Parts: sequence; structure tokens; C-alpha cells
Amino acid sequence: MLLYSRNKFFYMVGGIDHWKRTRKTHGQTCAGLLRPESLAFKYGEYVKEGIMIKTLRVMLIPSNEQSTRLFQFAGTARFAYNWALEAEKKNHEAGNEFLSDCELRRLFTELKQEEKYSWLYTISNNVTKQAIKDAVGAFAKFFNGLAKFPRYKCRRYDRPSFYVDSGKIKFTGTHVKLEGIAHSRRKNRQYANWFRLAEHDRVPVNAKYFMPRVSFDGLNWYLTVGIECGNKVSEPKNDGEAFDVGVKVLAVGSSGQVYGNINNSKRVKQLKKRLRRLQRKVSRKYNKNKKGGRYRKTRNIIKSEKQLLKLSHQLTNIRTNYIHQVTTEIVKREPSFIVLEDLNVSGMMKNKHLARAIQEQKLAEFYRIMQYKCEWNGIKFITADRFYASSKTCSRCGNVKRDLKLSDRTYHCEHCGAVIDRDFNASVNLYNYGKKLIINH
Repeated sequence: MLLYSRNKFFYMVGGIDHWKRTRKTHGQTCAGLLRPESLAFKYGEYVKEGIMIKTLRVMLIPSNEQSTRLFQFAGTARFAYNWALEAEKKNHEAGNEFLSDCELRRLFTELKQEEKYSWLYTISNNVTKQAIKDAVGAFAKFFNGLAKFPRYKCRRYDRPSFYVDSGKIKFTGTHVKLEGIAHSRRKNRQYANWFRLAEHDRVPVNAKYFMPRVSFDGLNWYLTVGIECGNKVSEPKNDGEAFDVGVKVLAVGSSGQVYGNINNSKRVKQLKKRLRRLQRKVSRKYNKNKKGGRYRKTRNIIKSEKQLLKLSHQLTNIRTNYIHQVTTEIVKREPSFIVLEDLNVSGMMKNKHLARAIQEQKLAEFYRIMQYKCEWNGIKFITADRFYASSKTCSRCGNVKRDLKLSDRTYHCEHCGAVIDRDFNASVNLYNYGKKLIINH
């Protein structure tokens, strides 16, 4: 039995346990249903047989009519996804075999013929087809032990998104054409299918496109599309580098480079101050409009919350842009290898005194961006073992200082007497770790 409460699922006896017991049986049936086209490209690229698929993300500037249609497409994709999950669940409870995406699409076509679902004909068939494929892929991941049991998509909490047919998408330098947005098929009405791009000449015009998807982040619509391009074969010949990331500064390199913390800049501090004031302002408005035990959301509160969202996006964009600048500068030096340590960011976030600083530093994003940029440029990306004592080991003699505290910013070696900056010492140890690994292999 499956019970739904807000954005979480609660499984009763005979529900999720029964699914887990039958995971192997269904996994054999479902193994062939997990297609590459139903998966997102991890780290922005996918390499196969010398061909690389890079993922580009561009912002759309739709009109009010186009924006309404985009929300309709996203809502239809959510409806088809939830319908497929419900159909699989009922089919399983009846004791039948797992339904393939072809069988589900055939049943969905029969559903569209009912009068109360005739509105589905106003939306492109490719949107619902891919949503059903995504639902089947979610079950396939669950049966193979790669993900949790799939849950229903909620209009309030899930991000609106939908698939666009890669064969019918068309780019120019300033616009992109999406399928089925216009209500009419008349030639003089097709202008509604063309969307303005915020960045001109960002996406190649004559290229092969993969898995284009449109999504909404609360403020703007974005188009994410994979572009096929040649894989870089030549490897850089310069000396490798290693970086120790942290909270005080973003990264310290083994060659002596120090990349500071963007959150200490004047601009970010000003925006954070505005954000705190606006949050208090919204909170006061909620308390002022409280009636009984319920809060009323007025138009002024909606306006203030939109300003909050814009400020949050602005801060996130500043931090992400800084990470891109740092990683691009590192990669342009063309080192033969780059070493980063495998940090347990989720475990570090449990420290209530450092959680906010770690979150604002975006260490996981720095790791992700650095990894795919190395793969793009043929640089060896090495991940040091999570339990490698890079900070406690002396980079000169190799002595390990077990009692090193987090407050000790300078490393004093008791064995050889070396005095060195803690972060620089860790980066040198990581460099030696990567060098030794390459020599051994």
C-alpha cells in the first residue's frame, strides 16, 4: 500500500518491501528498458568512440502567450509521468509482469481517446512519450539498485520541465524553434514556435542535437541541449597540479596559487544583507496577515517573494560564475593532471557552525565543474582517497601529525621542524599523491 503526504512517500507492509523482494525478478525484465536517451548527461558530457556530447544551457525569452504554452507542456509531462507510475503500480499489484514503455504508450493513446482527456491532443505527442519513458527509466534504476522507489511529481514542489523532439528543433543565431507551441498549423501562425535566445550565437546552428529539454527555475525558462562535437585526443604535457579546497579560501594550488572566497567580497556581502532584510520583511507581512491558525498570501507578499527569488538567483549565479572563472583559468594552463580530494560534503554539512559557509562555497559544484572540464581538455583527473591524511602529513619528511586541529592554520612538523601553511602543505601532498599514482600506473 502506498500513502502520499506532501512531497514524501510512506510505504506500509506489503508495499516497498514487496517491491524490493521482487527487484531481481523485475530487474531482469526491466534491464533492457533503461535506454541511454532516457538519461541525463552526467557532468555535461558523454564520450563514446571519439565523439563527445557537450551540454549547453541557454535562457529563453518567451512572450506571455509562449510562457503559458510552456507551462501547459510541463503540466502535461507531469501528468503523463504520474499516470505511468500509477499504471505500473496497479499492474504490479495485480500480479502482472512489468509494462514496457511501448505498452504504456499504447494504453496512453487509448486514454487520449476519452472525451475528458481530449485536451491531451493540444500538446505534442513527443512530450508525453518521453515522460512515460522517464517513468519506466525510473523503475529500471530502482530495480537495478541505482535509485530509490520512484515518486509522483508534485505541481508545487517539482521543477516544471518537458522534452523537445531533437529532430524538429531548429536554431538560428538569435532564435530557436520548438515543436507544437503554436495553436494552429497554418504557415502564418508558426511565429509562436520561435523563441528568442538570451545569448546569441551560443548554440551551433548546423549540429546534431541530443535530448533537448525545457525547464523553469522559478524566474526564467531554460533550454538544455546536447551538442555532438569531436573529442580532444592530444594530452597536455605541462606539469600537473593539485588543489586543496576549503572554507577560508576556495582553493590553494600546489604551485602557490590562492583562489579566495567570493563570499567575502563586498558585492556578495551587500546582497546577503539585502536578502536578510527582505526575508524579515516577508516574515512580518505573513504575521500581519495571519488569521486564526492560517497565513494568507497577499499580492504584496507574492511580489516580495519574487524579489527574494531574484536575489537568491543572483547570489547563486555570482558564486557559480566565480567557480567557472577559476576552473577555466586552471584548465587553460594545460596541466597534465589535476588532483582533488574526495570530500564528504554531506558529512561536513552536519557541523552546524560551518554548514552555511560550506554551502555558500559550493565545493561539490567546484568538484563537478573541474571534473568535466578536465575530460573536455584531455587532462587526467585524479581523486585522492577520502581518508588520505593530506593535511596531517608533512610534505617534506612525510611525518603524520595526528593531533592537528582545525584551528591550526600553520603546520609545524615535530620531526623535521618545517613550518608551512596548512592548506599549501595539503596541496603539495595531493600533488605527490597524484604523481606517485601516475608513475605506478
